[in-house]
Amino acid sequence: MQRSIQKRTLETRARLFSAAEDVIQKGGYEALRVEEVVQAAGVAKGTFFAHFRDKDALMEILLAEKLNAYLDEAEAGKPPNSVPDIIAALEPVHSFMTVERYVFDLLIRYSGATAIAEIGPIAYFFERYFRVVMMWLEDADVRKDVPSELLAEGVQAFAIQAMSLRFCALHASTSFSDRLKVYLEAWLTPAR
Repeated sequence: MQRSIQKRTLETRARLFSAAEDVIQKGGYEALRVEEVVQAAGVAKGTFFAHFRDKDALMEILLAEKLNAYLDEAEAGKPPNSVPDIIAALEPVHSFMTVERYVFDLLIRYSGATAIAEIGPIAYFFERYFRVVMMWLEDADVRKDVPSELLAEGVQAFAIQAMSLRFCALHASTSFSDRLKVYLEAWLTPAR
């Protein structure tokens, strides 16, 4: 009996994820409404809230899955050796992080930086991003007078800063990649 309840619960959750993905395909992340998801999944609204605290809790899982998939691809490729290579390797990750203002805002809220009590999949993604970049920097042609941990924290911080300025009217004229290149060249380039 317990297995059939668990199986049904997992199936319902999978239907909710699938329905959410369909709704997002049509209107984007910010436009997603719980009502549309439950209608597309063929379940009651209460069923949604039995699985997720709110829309953002569903989004946290969906966004982290996509981000981790992009990071899997980056990690599977040849380790980048220079600033342009690092930017190129992380480009799919960064592009997805800035696909919509809502997505970026949610990522920052759930990154762990805002002291949310529960550490969730987005916070774990940010930690993984840091670890992957740190591993790359250990062998890359970058400055060696600073530990790779600190360099990786800087890469992540500069990426987030460049992303935030992408959504700022005062700084929108400079592309994310151009701004990130300036930051990372200043941060990672060995003194000559």
